Amino acid sequence: MPNRRTLVLDKETIDWKLQRMAYQIWENFSTDKAVILIGIEGSGLVVAKSLARRLKDISPLKVEVISVKLNKRKPLTAEVKIAEDLTGKAVVLVDDVASSGKTLLYALRPILNYEPSKVMIAVLMDRKHKSFPISPDIVGHSLSTTLKEHIEVETEGDVVKAAYLE
Repeated sequence: MPNRRTLVLDKETIDWKLQRMAYQIWENFSTDKAVILIGIEGSGLVVAKSLARRLKDISPLKVEVISVKLNKRKPLTAEVKIAEDLTGKAVVLVDDVASSGKTLLYALRPILNYEPSKVMIAVLMDRKHKSFPISPDIVGHSLSTTLKEHIEVETEGDVVKAAYLE
C-alpha cells in the first residue's frame, strides 16, 4: 500500500492559526514586559520565529527567539543555546508538532534549571496520542490520529508552508 500524504493545513490556514496563537501568547503574557520563545531546532524554531514576528506586530512585548537542540536518540543530553540567563524570565517553549510528548518533555527539562518566572508550551499541531505527561497550553490545531500515522510540518526558510498527515 503506497504511503499517502494528506494535506491537513495549507499556508493560508497556518498563517491564520499562527496569528491566533500569537494573540493567545500576548493574552497570557500581557503583564510581562518581555517573553522568550524557545524553538526546538528544525520546524519548531521556524514556528517560534513566525510567532515572534506576529507578536512584535500586535504587542509591546520585547520578544527574543532562541533555540534548543535536542538529540532525539539521547534526549537527556539536550543542549540549550541561550544568549542570556532565563532566571525570572517568561518563556514559551515552541515546537511544530506534539506527538508523544517526549521531545517537549526533554526540551523543557534543561529550561527549568534556569528557574524562569513562567513557562508555557505552544505547538502548531497537537496529536492526541501522548506517551508522556505533556499538554501544550497554546495549540494551533488538534488532530486525533492513529498510532501509526505521522504529522509532518513543511517549512521553507522561515516560512511554515503546510502540514501533512502521513
